[in-house]
Amino acid sequence: MASSWRRSLGNVRSFIGNSMGGLRGGSNLASWAVAGTLAYFLWVKPSQDLKREQQERAAALAVADPYRYVEKRKPIPDPQETGLIYGNKNRSNKSAE
Repeated sequence: MASSWRRSLGNVRSFIGNSMGGLRGGSNLASWAVAGTLAYFLWVKPSQDLKREQQERAAALAVADPYRYVEKRKPIPDPQETGLIYGNKNRSNKSAE
């Protein structure tokens, strides 16, 4: 009974080791550090810089013209199926019956 869970644990460790490229010890850690650094500089940092730049641009526009209109609320969607603001709803469905 004890050997079955040891074998299962060994299989899980083997699977995890193989899925990470079969590297062990310091080389495994170094490869993950390189991959993480590349991912940061190729994906995370550019998106953070873009977001910061957009915020700075919005702040500069707000300072440039403090009296311009800015929509602060989301528009309320029209509950009618026809999309018309005025008129009867579902008139075509009732006349078809």
